[in-house]
Amino acid sequence: MDTVFIEDLRIETVIGIYDWEREIRQTVALDVEMAFDNRVPAARDDIALTLDYKAVSKRLISFVEEASFGLVETLAEQCAAIIRDEFGVAWVRLKLSKPGAVTGARNVGVQIERGTRPA
Repeated sequence: MDTVFIEDLRIETVIGIYDWEREIRQTVALDVEMAFDNRVPAARDDIALTLDYKAVSKRLISFVEEASFGLVETLAEQCAAIIRDEFGVAWVRLKLSKPGAVTGARNVGVQIERGTRPA
């Protein structure tokens, strides 16, 4: 299985359950792995045949910047659904981190996998 990945995509959004969190923007970081067969685009050297990580990144940035969720779990699920539904990805692993949310920890968050992972 081939993967296309995006690491440490940092986006500001409204996220959190506490009243003070609802009044500020916080940074979340996304790490995304997406199943994609890279043989055809590689053989033809044609970006139109790829899973365009720039297009995926731009879509996620647009969505997350406008989002307002209480839970990182909800935001992660929505991002995974966008990737699968809009980009035709059969399997995605998404890690959503909320840096600085817990004193003493560099990051906290969730990691989810959705879809069927090709062999």
